[in-house]
Amino acid sequence: MAAAIYGLCMLTALACAWLLLASYARTRHRLLFWSGLCFCGMTLNNLILVLDKLVFPQVDLLTLRLVTALMSVALLLYGLVYEKE
Repeated sequence: MAAAIYGLCMLTALACAWLLLASYARTRHRLLFWSGLCFCGMTLNNLILVLDKLVFPQVDLLTLRLVTALMSVALLLYGLVYEKE
């Protein structure tokens, strides 16, 4: 059951990233770009979670997961603070 939930979370983040970046390609609104990059990072974070919990349970990938989540949120924060419309 955990594998299905982890997989669905990863696919949801990937779908959000895809939709945000596709919308950015059409409209060129910079906030969509930063939001799309954030969700790309969250997709990577969910992939690392799957690897951590299911594929390599004996290896602790918590630090890598936290770093990817921090970088993802930092990208979104940068976009929110420094992009002006």
